[in-house]
Amino acid sequence: MTRLSPRNALRRAAGLLAAAGLLAVVPLAGAAAPAHADEPPVFTLGGPAETSLHPYRADGRPKPSRLGITVTAPSGEEGTGFAGRFTLTFDLSGVAGVADVAFDGAASGAETSDGGASGGALGAGTSGGGTAPDCEVTGAKAVCVGTGVRPGTHPVAALVVTAAAGGERGDSGTITVTGEAEGAAFTPFTTRVTVGGPDLVMEELPFRTELVPGDRQQAPITFANRGAGDAEGVLLTLRYTRGLDIPQRYSNCRYSEDDPGPSGVGRTTALCTVEGAFEAGEAYTLATPLTIEATERAYRDTFLYRIEEAGPPRPAPAAFERGDGAVLRAVPVSGPQNRAAGRTADPTPHDNQREADFRTENTADFAAYGDRVSGARGATVTADVGFRNVGPAWIGHLRSGEDVAVVDFTVPRGASVVAKPDRCRAVTAAGEYREDQRSPAPRYLCPTSPAVHDGEGLDLPFALRIEEVLIGAEGEVTVRAPSARNPALPFDPAPANNTARLVLNAGDDGDGGPSTPPTSDPGPDASPSGAPAASAPGGGAAGASGGSDSGTGSGHGDGLASTGSDALTVAGAAAVALTAGLALVAAARRRTGRHS
Repeated sequence: MTRLSPRNALRRAAGLLAAAGLLAVVPLAGAAAPAHADEPPVFTLGGPAETSLHPYRADGRPKPSRLGITVTAPSGEEGTGFAGRFTLTFDLSGVAGVADVAFDGAASGAETSDGGASGGALGAGTSGGGTAPDCEVTGAKAVCVGTGVRPGTHPVAALVVTAAAGGERGDSGTITVTGEAEGAAFTPFTTRVTVGGPDLVMEELPFRTELVPGDRQQAPITFANRGAGDAEGVLLTLRYTRGLDIPQRYSNCRYSEDDPGPSGVGRTTALCTVEGAFEAGEAYTLATPLTIEATERAYRDTFLYRIEEAGPPRPAPAAFERGDGAVLRAVPVSGPQNRAAGRTADPTPHDNQREADFRTENTADFAAYGDRVSGARGATVTADVGFRNVGPAWIGHLRSGEDVAVVDFTVPRGASVVAKPDRCRAVTAAGEYREDQRSPAPRYLCPTSPAVHDGEGLDLPFALRIEEVLIGAEGEVTVRAPSARNPALPFDPAPANNTARLVLNAGDDGDGGPSTPPTSDPGPDASPSGAPAASAPGGGAAGASGGSDSGTGSGHGDGLASTGSDALTVAGAAAVALTAGLALVAAARRRTGRHS
């Protein structure tokens, strides 16, 4: 088996983490190239760089390794996927005499990790987004035919690989995958399989998972090499969400705090290269246990810890910065547990990684804010509404992927919405489904992402046309749970500020007024939602004064979120002058018996 220097481990990190689904936000070298309108889409085939095989057993029932092949299609604005048929061709000549290859569902006689025979169809979970590929092995070639590839990275084929009879430890070979389709191109991929390599297995730690802010506990990460060959250096990956912290920053680790992006999740990732020879059959633990801390913003958090062997050179992720502390080391487990317990595990990657979920007793105060805007009849004005999470906790639904909350906005009488944020959908006055999303609606629901950071929230600009001047007309802005039947936010200890008001043309008697974002507002650019700009119901963007007449624009006043009080102040001399004039017009109309 070719030995690899642990100094190359960080260069391999991007590929390893991508295969494990850990670095979706970090671009990899060779990722799918963006497709231009006049060029066919280019899809990138991928998978693990190397797979270890258990040596062939004397009883003739080899234990298999599973090798997953993925396809990456352009995503975002550049990617629309592919709906046509495609063909993948596997060149198996490089592993002749080294390994036997079948596809999941086509293998017979190979023993699985639970002692049974492999089975099941190459179906659910293995397609790139369309129908599962139909694979057939003929001699030194395998062909898979499938339909449809959706944007992003997805499994596309699952190989079952076993050591060939008569092979020896150290035997190695390659499998090359190519693809073709009418109207699309594929970047080929080559992976190596080796008989008798190391199989690193991460042990699960008995964490306390019910915490309070400030709790600390040790994490004596322990792993074993249950394979048939030694590992020269390992790569330890640590990934933890916003509410957790590991105070140590080791000099042989690189750290990155992910940009939260549209999902608003945000995680810290540490890639630690640990040098040394990690022998087959031995177990190892960190010389000094890590410390896991629940910070003041913890609520529902996850901690992932993963072990890999050092591998071939790959570019190190540019976003990672080296720590400046001591060197993280791993030492053999002393005593009777220094040998890997139990039967030899299959050399498969599923046991390289563990995850722990933590629940911290904490709260987050979601405070709604409204606005106060004024304008003449026919004018278009922009009203800024939304909410802020004033903490202390961040809130994330990482496992379910459900939205944390929804902003429920009721439009004031006398106004109609001519442009809204893209995330908002129109509903009826009762909050029911409304098929027509293009014409103005009386009410809008604007969901958050599955995570909302402390100090952030949603900023929602609505462009309103003043159809009728009604002094002090009010709309309501409420941040609540996604379910209207159970609107309470279980983590929010101050529900009184979940509702604010949007006031149009407030009178000079003090009635009506806006609510404002809390003072912890980090600004629109920091919002995890990305605070999309308002767009017209027909899809076009709208400015602050898109009507036939120019309005007076929008502005936040000095009031707090509504707590049931009807007394709100008037903001600015310009607003006072305008509303006073409007009041005189209304009075004159009343004297003449006309209704504005």
